[in-house]
Amino acid sequence: MFAFCRCVRAAATRRHVGIVLGRRVASSRGIGVDSRRTYSLTSAQPHASDTIYALSSHPGKSAVAVVRISGPLTQSILQRMVPSALSIRPRHALLTKLVHPNDPSSVLDTCLCLWFPRPRSFTGEDMAEFHVHGGTAVVSAVLKSLQLDGVRMAERGEFSRRALDNGKMDLTALEGTADLLNAETEAQRRLAVRQSRGELHQLYEQWRCTLVDLLAQLEAYIDFSEDENIEDDIYPSVRGRASKLLRAVAAHLNDERRGEILRNGIALAIVGPPNSGKSTLLNKLARRQVAIVSPLEGTTRDVVEATLDIGGYPVVVQDTAGLRRSSDIIETEGIRRAVESARAADIRIFMLDVQALASAEWLDLLRLPHTFVVFNKTDTVRSERTIERAKQWAHSVGAPALFISCATNAGWSELVDKLAAHIRGSWESSDKTQMPLTNARHREHLERCMAHLVAFEQVDDVVLAAEELRRAADALGRITGRMEIEDVLDALFGQFCIGK
Repeated sequence: MFAFCRCVRAAATRRHVGIVLGRRVASSRGIGVDSRRTYSLTSAQPHASDTIYALSSHPGKSAVAVVRISGPLTQSILQRMVPSALSIRPRHALLTKLVHPNDPSSVLDTCLCLWFPRPRSFTGEDMAEFHVHGGTAVVSAVLKSLQLDGVRMAERGEFSRRALDNGKMDLTALEGTADLLNAETEAQRRLAVRQSRGELHQLYEQWRCTLVDLLAQLEAYIDFSEDENIEDDIYPSVRGRASKLLRAVAAHLNDERRGEILRNGIALAIVGPPNSGKSTLLNKLARRQVAIVSPLEGTTRDVVEATLDIGGYPVVVQDTAGLRRSSDIIETEGIRRAVESARAADIRIFMLDVQALASAEWLDLLRLPHTFVVFNKTDTVRSERTIERAKQWAHSVGAPALFISCATNAGWSELVDKLAAHIRGSWESSDKTQMPLTNARHREHLERCMAHLVAFEQVDDVVLAAEELRRAADALGRITGRMEIEDVLDALFGQFCIGK
């Protein structure tokens, strides 16, 4: 085994199997056979050596505004703007007056100043923050004073981009940060926090390092099997570990897109006959007037959507045209779209007037999974026999039934609670240790990785097998950013605010 380990090191030194844009590269850094960063964004970033600044808090009047600075001139700026700069302790707040860098007698504000010397900062560079009063004139004066030689306003997401370039974050963590900035519900926040803390990075990097190790072993086996004392069981051992990894990737992908659904919003379609209360239900869920409500049948002709927070989960609720036979061309198209939305939705509410049950023509929609029958207008019921008849009808079609009145709010809390509980049970994983897959980009590269692992199992030639492992590792590297990834960075950083 000692001889084999020596051969692995020799193969890594000689061949430097890289994982850079799908090709092997010779490099003094040994790309691909260790766990160091293999991407470089500096060349693609204009003025990456500049010192940058920006307002990191929300623009407009506030109690406190945060001005962030990062780059090689940060310490010089502090010395010019903070009279007591020499007494600043790293990562400790200092209450101080803030002066104009070109006129020390001109006091801009009294602020809290924080100093983060590299590399222990968000960006990995020298970095500082001024926590000033949030008045418009104060913030404007501070930002204007920073217009110095070699210092410029940051571009969108540039602080985070520098954090990536300096190895402080990986691409999955940055995507998690972007999701956190855009999170509107508790479920989205929980997912984004976990991803921004690096849970996906740890998983994918562990898999990538396993592939890199297997690849290095195969390379050594190919290079030295004829002239060194290489154990015969090395190739079978590599195949066994690759097979185990394949099963892990497949299990991660086989999640019914739960994470992506929670991240992007659960589609809930409200369908049913005309005047059953579909538009009223949407308006009540949204707590505002989203859809037009009218006693005239056929008012809703197209799908009307609203993104809502139901029990802490993001839900895209769709109001649809009433289901009935119609000779009107426009209404018929609306009905077709209603049925299409119902079939594509994650959850369906089949809305009925409790005294007017649905015809058999639409019963196939009720048999789709995640479908609830909601009987409305219970305030108009005069006989308990009507409720019993509705219950029996719902039981006969195999759908859970709920009874509400949009007019009196009867049954409303139960409906919302049932929806939230159903979402939680259907899409939120009970395994809190397993970070769900939340991003379609990740899924695409994981599917590529799995395809190459399957091809690895099917090929007999060792050299071709090594190539499949390299491509599998390449696919994983594209998720975390351990390679040239400029094609996804510009779109990602465009989602960030200027001071992030």
